[in-house]
Amino acid sequence: MTYYPPVNPAGPSGTPPPNHLVWAILTTLFCCLPAGIVSIVFAAQVNSKWSSGDHAGAVSASNNAKIWAIVSAVIGGVATLLFVALSAGNYNG
Repeated sequence: MTYYPPVNPAGPSGTPPPNHLVWAILTTLFCCLPAGIVSIVFAAQVNSKWSSGDHAGAVSASNNAKIWAIVSAVIGGVATLLFVALSAGNYNG
């Protein structure tokens, strides 16, 4: 008879780092598509790396997902401000 240790549902040693997937998806849709896609790719890697035991890789992917989501949000905000400023400057009302 073989014995298999119980599986820990919370992961190998606790909970994985946040994957920032929701923020990545929202910044992809509403801010900057290319940077948002990079954020989604990193966010999708977090849980699989954590499950395979690559804790440092999961933390790195989580940090990269957050950074690229911020980059996407900043680019989207700057583009929106430029659009509004240029539109207001061309108004001949």
